[in-house]
Amino acid sequence: MSATKREEVSSHLRYIRLELREMHQMLIKDDLLPDLSEAKEVHAQLDALLDLLSDKRVKNMKGQLGKF
Repeated sequence: MSATKREEVSSHLRYIRLELREMHQMLIKDDLLPDLSEAKEVHAQLDALLDLLSDKRVKNMKGQLGKF
């Protein structure tokens, strides 16, 4: 994985971790469920991260299939 992609993935993970930590604190402190829009936002971030990582994996798989 290139350094740029690694930094991008790291940035996504930091943001997601922060959002999940805030939701967890809300659950513990106030015994409240997080706002649905906040949960959807974190889910969208996870999807973006998966797409970023999957793109690399698909390219690698196509390259490996080309060897056969």
